[in-house]
Amino acid sequence: MRRRLKPGEYAEARAFVAVAEARSFRRAALDLGLTPSTLSHAVRAFEDRLGHRFLNRTTRAVTVTEVGANLLKDLTPALAQLDSAVAAVGVPQDTPMGVVRLAAPRLAIQALVAPAVERLTRRYPHVTLDVRTVERPGDLLKGFDLGIQLGNEVARDMVAVALTKPFTTAVVGSPTYFAAHPPPAHPADLSRHRCIDCRSGPGGSLYRWTFEQDGETVTLDVNGTLVTDDADLMLHSALSGIGLWHGVDRIAQPMIDEGRLLRVLTDWSPTYPGFYLHYTAGAPLSPAVRAVADALKGGD
Repeated sequence: MRRRLKPGEYAEARAFVAVAEARSFRRAALDLGLTPSTLSHAVRAFEDRLGHRFLNRTTRAVTVTEVGANLLKDLTPALAQLDSAVAAVGVPQDTPMGVVRLAAPRLAIQALVAPAVERLTRRYPHVTLDVRTVERPGDLLKGFDLGIQLGNEVARDMVAVALTKPFTTAVVGSPTYFAAHPPPAHPADLSRHRCIDCRSGPGGSLYRWTFEQDGETVTLDVNGTLVTDDADLMLHSALSGIGLWHGVDRIAQPMIDEGRLLRVLTDWSPTYPGFYLHYTAGAPLSPAVRAVADALKGGD
């Protein structure tokens, strides 16, 4: 027989979920407006009641145990449903409401999600958008209602809706960098340049730079003095003359127009599908999920 939570244990369960998701008592306490010691006592009481350790605590980090991870997977949607039920009291029946979980890469969050938040809040004040940065989620991750990915990365069994036009890649460097290094005329010339390497994908593999021209495709590994998965650091380093940056042209274009970056290998720049909103085919969409989708598509 399954054990049911007693009324007093809901607060403890909520405390556990907050700490497990934040991986920090301090950050979770700030989110909930409580003290870290209060959260610590609540989680400990929750563990004692259920007879399992859900969190491993050290002076430097908080990690979730295997038992805790399984519990978190079930508790998170259950508590979200409870919040939605409470929020629905006194609200007209057809009003979109509840928590919508969205997984998206940082670039999509900056370009698409951030502008949509204002539209969403203005029109649907009872909808809460829970956004997680996930660079390469593959198939829509369990526990998320919607995802945003590049069009060529969306699984075939997903419903996909285009959010942006296709984009073109660009290789850029600062005037200072090119003052000391002749611009490459062919992708093969990049072997003699310092390039800012991007770590991405499953296991943090290194991204391979790809170029195309007149039916010829060149894919190569690059070398340099910086490897990172942080997009802001990559662009900042290119502006500082650390090396060449390979990314989306529309991001670099303002700095190219200002003369702060110079573009090379333009004729070798391939074009890729833009960002797509996607969700599981056949899954019924709640009014709240549809509201978020409309906001992301730019609807007012």
